[in-house]
Amino acid sequence: MNDSPGQVAQKRMGAKMLTLMWILFLLLLMYLFDGFLAKKSPSIPEPIAVTNTTNTPEVRLQRTREGHYLSTGAINGSPVIFLLDTGATHVVIPLHIANRLGLEAGQTNHSITANGTVTTYATELDRISIGPIELRDISAAINPNTHEDVILLGMTFLKHLEFSQRGDTLTLKP
Repeated sequence: MNDSPGQVAQKRMGAKMLTLMWILFLLLLMYLFDGFLAKKSPSIPEPIAVTNTTNTPEVRLQRTREGHYLSTGAINGSPVIFLLDTGATHVVIPLHIANRLGLEAGQTNHSITANGTVTTYATELDRISIGPIELRDISAAINPNTHEDVILLGMTFLKHLEFSQRGDTLTLKP
């Protein structure tokens, strides 16, 4: 039995719609998976070191997809990951990272965070660096209440720098 021309056209249209549906479904899956991967492992840009016209070292950081400025760096020569946070008074180090770095927990303090008041411990950092910018004798806080793998680079470090933002680039200068 032969299909009428109208039935043939209808079957072709149905096949095209089914193909289009699968393409849209796969695109949606790719979009969702890309977002999942971005949350799972945010990209941590390396700081770009440059020398300006006055021979002063500069560090340029690119904003992440999440809108933050993350950077690799070092504390007392050991590699770490920083999240620049002008809202943080101190450099704030999670306890598990402080233990890895061999930092001593000093005086007990209470800090007000976005998650409420927490107990922290004062510590001193001999050296802290991002790219060619290195500062010495910086006070910091050890926070046993966070399990993140990043260190908040707060104002005890940032107050020694000039920083400016243009577009998605943050420039730091001593």
